[in-house]
Amino acid sequence: MDPSEENDADLQSQIEEVEALSSIYGDEWCVIDEASRVFCIRVSDDTHQPTWTVCLQIILPPDYPSSAPPIYQLNAAWLRGPDRRTLANSLDELCVENPGESILYLWVEKIREFLLEKSQSAEGPETGKAMTTEEEGHEEDDLPDYSVLTLASRSAQLLSEPSDDEELPLIKHGETITDRRSTFQPHLAAVVTPKQVQRILNNLYENKKIASATHNIYAYRIYLEDKNSFLQDCEDDGETAAGGRLLHLLQILDVRNVLVVVSRWYGGILLGPDRFKHINNCARNILIQEGYTDTSEETSKAGGKNKRSKGKKAK
Repeated sequence: MDPSEENDADLQSQIEEVEALSSIYGDEWCVIDEASRVFCIRVSDDTHQPTWTVCLQIILPPDYPSSAPPIYQLNAAWLRGPDRRTLANSLDELCVENPGESILYLWVEKIREFLLEKSQSAEGPETGKAMTTEEEGHEEDDLPDYSVLTLASRSAQLLSEPSDDEELPLIKHGETITDRRSTFQPHLAAVVTPKQVQRILNNLYENKKIASATHNIYAYRIYLEDKNSFLQDCEDDGETAAGGRLLHLLQILDVRNVLVVVSRWYGGILLGPDRFKHINNCARNILIQEGYTDTSEETSKAGGKNKRSKGKKAK
């Protein structure tokens, strides 16, 4: 089949699939950016209380379903560590088992099945050791919600991303900060595509200690020279507003082409706002350690310029 005809067939399949999902799930199905093929669906297990919910955000690349799977992101404050990996692996397995087929309905029902199993466990979504922000109270701020903007931006990058067999970027680990039995540790890697970000996160989660962290908060910024703009995103991993604060720090320091992850192991004592201070101090320390910024405001800006011109950390 001619490539243009195959793309047309893929687009038609996508249109039919989206119409079917919209009909089946009604208000739970949301169109974020139709032109960029970005969608979202709220999946819940409404048969039990408390209700377990996951938001599945999806990008449909031009060659889906014929030769590429959808790009997805799972959002839920309680979903992290082993639960996140288990669910993600289940979705990936469905792609492997159903190559070239429309997969979204199977994904949604797999998530619903996963939620049903969770609802039958002893703890609800608002309980458990990882929900420290629920105990400490949600602290609202004025930081923007980056997830929808970034998810829509990713679709423009799909065709230019490198293959999975490229070398994994080097991951650096920073010094820990401990306060009242809670421990924080930063991790950093140079990135130029969202696919590299995901591969680095997967690699980090293979480490049992990191995977067992109460929260793995991350943020990244990727500079798109041809568009003179940034591709950026962040993740709270249950620590409400922490991801947005971390991304805000990267913006203030004007660093680019870098992913920063901060792991927190909760020690049983509430830290209040100090937890955000430790997260950002961890991130700042490793950025200084790896030459992405300096201790003074002036050299920090200069470091950002070096990043723009060289595309790697300043020497």
